[in-house]
Amino acid sequence: MSGYAADPPEIPAKGMVTMIDLGAVSCVPCKMMAPILDKVKKDYEGRALIHFYDVWKNREPAERYKIRAIPTQIFFDKEGKETYRHEGFMSEVDIVSMLKKLGVQ
Repeated sequence: MSGYAADPPEIPAKGMVTMIDLGAVSCVPCKMMAPILDKVKKDYEGRALIHFYDVWKNREPAERYKIRAIPTQIFFDKEGKETYRHEGFMSEVDIVSMLKKLGVQ
């Protein structure tokens, strides 16, 4: 999955809605979300930053964002303020809906 690449330089991105997904490559609901994240990342490229952290390989993001379960999705507005947090599988429809609520066209 392309979302498994190295960390972007800045999360949340300045001036751009950001969604991070904290999970693990081996977790079943995370595996189910992988193609969804790839599609949303591609569909919203240049308009929203979508990034995946594998917290089994790197615990630091899990600690930084104080997650209790995986997968956890966190949405940030354009100012970098956390606006929504969801634990568990999140569908493409729900992700897109949240991006639109945050003003992503």
